Amino acid sequence: MRLDGKVALITGAGSGLGRESAQLFAAEGARVAVVDIDAERAEHTVQLVERQGGTACAIVADVADEAAVTRSVETTLGAFGKLDIMFANAGIISRGGVPTVAGGEQVEFQDLTDADWQRVVSVNLSGVFYCAKAAVPAMRRNGGGTIVATSSAASLVAYPAAAIYSATKAGVNGLVRGLSLDLGKYGIRVNAIAPTHGMSPNFLAPTGAPVVGRSYEEVAGPWDPAVSPIPLKLNRPPSLRDNANVALFLASDESAYLSGLTVPTTDGGTLSRVAMAFDEDAAAS
Repeated sequence: MRLDGKVALITGAGSGLGRESAQLFAAEGARVAVVDIDAERAEHTVQLVERQGGTACAIVADVADEAAVTRSVETTLGAFGKLDIMFANAGIISRGGVPTVAGGEQVEFQDLTDADWQRVVSVNLSGVFYCAKAAVPAMRRNGGGTIVATSSAASLVAYPAAAIYSATKAGVNGLVRGLSLDLGKYGIRVNAIAPTHGMSPNFLAPTGAPVVGRSYEEVAGPWDPAVSPIPLKLNRPPSLRDNANVALFLASDESAYLSGLTVPTTDGGTLSRVAMAFDEDAAAS
């Protein structure tokens, strides 16, 4: 198994990619600390892991609170004795973000408040900083470890009504690059994934909404690759597992010499586009 004997802490593990990754990492041999701001969701993830024969514990924490993140690491060490993998996955969208996807209220940029800015920054960027900072002492005692963060395709291209979110995710990419230089001497690798497709509708749902457990594309109805905007045409939609698989690769020893990278996942060629449209028939003539 690819994570046999490892201990992983995953934030935002009560739903979406975090829950999928918790189940996958456990199936690959890791003992998993399931960290989420929602206690019920965290406990449910633990139950799912245990049903498949894995080992996990639930920890309730808001990653925007440095002391809570530090306690999460301490609890993990108390339960499992060490920490090999920190997956800083928790994230939130800015208010009114991606309204065309969420079907929610449009919020003009100038109407966003300082509180909107501070909350998204505190979760998406400060949260990754706190996770990395708390993990380093334990990883140094191990002689190394790996930190994985969830960035976003929005760190590479613009999404509608999501400027704050995009800024924080671009910040994650820069933090990953910087930490790879600072922490490499301790045998600690730092990378990020930047999902493009295959993410959970729970990301845009209100707090407390039922956990969907499938991707946007999977819940949208019958899959027709011919009408999908994704350039790569496959006979199934992108899934949470497609993103979790790349996180697993970065967490495992298979990526032992990768550090400082942000890897776009489930891109399917989407990021190859430019704004200018060309008529394929005209181009071929």
